Amino acid sequence: MATPSLASQHPLAQRARGPQLSHKPGRATLVMFFGLLLAGIAYTAWSLKQDVSASGTVVTTVTPFLLLGLALLIALGFEFVNGFHDTANAVATVIYTHSLPAPVAVMWSGLCNFLGVLLSSGSVAFGIIALLPVELLLKVGSSAGFAMVFALLLAAIIWNLGTWWLGLPASSSHTLIGSIIGVGVANALMHGREGTSGVDWSQASKVGYALLLSPLVGFVCAALLLLALRALVKRKALYQAPEGRTPPPWWIRAVLILTCTGVSFAHGSNDGQKGMGLIMLILVGTLPMAYALNKTMPNEQALQFSAVAEQTRQALLRTDPRMPPADVRQTLTAFISSPKATSHLLPALAELTGEIGTQVEGYGSLKAVPAEAMANVRNDMYLASETIRLIEKNRLMVFDADTRNHVQSLKTQLDDATRYIPLWVKVAVAIALGLGTMVGWRRIVVTVGEKIGKTHLSYAQGASAEVVAMCTIGAADMFGLPVSTTHVLSSGVAGTMVANGSGVQRRTLINLLLAWVLTLPAAMLLAGSLYWLLSRAF
Repeated sequence: MATPSLASQHPLAQRARGPQLSHKPGRATLVMFFGLLLAGIAYTAWSLKQDVSASGTVVTTVTPFLLLGLALLIALGFEFVNGFHDTANAVATVIYTHSLPAPVAVMWSGLCNFLGVLLSSGSVAFGIIALLPVELLLKVGSSAGFAMVFALLLAAIIWNLGTWWLGLPASSSHTLIGSIIGVGVANALMHGREGTSGVDWSQASKVGYALLLSPLVGFVCAALLLLALRALVKRKALYQAPEGRTPPPWWIRAVLILTCTGVSFAHGSNDGQKGMGLIMLILVGTLPMAYALNKTMPNEQALQFSAVAEQTRQALLRTDPRMPPADVRQTLTAFISSPKATSHLLPALAELTGEIGTQVEGYGSLKAVPAEAMANVRNDMYLASETIRLIEKNRLMVFDADTRNHVQSLKTQLDDATRYIPLWVKVAVAIALGLGTMVGWRRIVVTVGEKIGKTHLSYAQGASAEVVAMCTIGAADMFGLPVSTTHVLSSGVAGTMVANGSGVQRRTLINLLLAWVLTLPAAMLLAGSLYWLLSRAF
């Protein structure tokens, strides 16, 4: 009598139980894919043309537009890669529990990512930008600014493609954060300063904690949720591998599809914002006359802004009536780079606040600010806003209640004027992320569905991991924290395997941990090296 091989005894080797992943896209799918791609390109080009025309800019050279086109292509390429690299995690559970066929799951996830990007708040986008070196943000249109954007995006794309090729569900968020830190450190070293001075480490640590703790939350909470299900719901079928390719009971199938929808939507609303923030940097650097300030702000709000600025200036002068320094901008720039209270800090902030209010009042509205002054007005607003944020964050000054209210009101007005995202940017990122979801997903799906646990993913395991991932990412989006869909979901699957007593595959777990540990330093080194090379080239 023949003895069955070990391979045939392994549950995951029984391909009859596994999902069908070899579907080839039909003609209708290809037409839809390329139709959306071309529509996105056309809409982006049309929107850019309209915005430039509305700004009254006379085009004398095509160089800025060539740089803009290349930068936008790379930024949207990052979101495209992010789509098939990260979102594969969201569909792995519904595919491996046979809740949805793979093509349907992937297209549905792409649509949910698209909607998530469109309905996102934008808070994560500007949280990412806050990690970048101040001097580069103030000179984002310079050669160093372009080198910064190209370096961090190229580094993130290269690492994402490398880990995708190996089938490792590494984090796109983790990669991008590492790239930003690498550029900041390299920039500081190139200017003769300590590498640690090139990054806002308080903001970086906040982001780092979110990235490091979210996988632990996914692992523990998914395990606990599965144990709670086992105690409350006594249906053996929920905790066993699917029979053949039979879909689960309708109610568990509905839960799995709902959680897949939630994770995909949350991924779009969180990860999509990272690309938006970088695209806004690119637009401000190349076309400040059109994008440096929020021209959709009503004229009444602009006049109110002038009044708030004057009230804040008077309140700050009452707190510290000393004369301002000779160069208030240099004083505030130095403070943002190294937040320490000085005798000139409040007088400098009061002086700059007064100048901003006078400028806006003189122009009458943000729309009326001349093209040549747009970048300078925005930089002044950014300096004032960041100074206020760091004073409050580090508790460097004690304001009375009236002064604190004026300062906080001014910061809100400054952020409204500079931190905005046009609709077409959201649409372009949404299309890139949504289309990316529809290609290249198989490698990561196989890793999550087959190579984390020693047994086939059960219905309850898939639902537990997805529910925890959906809630964790949604909560992070509310608080403006960039977390990793990949880390949360893959660690959630591992947690359910441990809780179920089925165990995890040691080799895959080691690979996941290596990718988790190595992503940050690898992205830092890659981005820092690219920044040095591109700075020399530009």
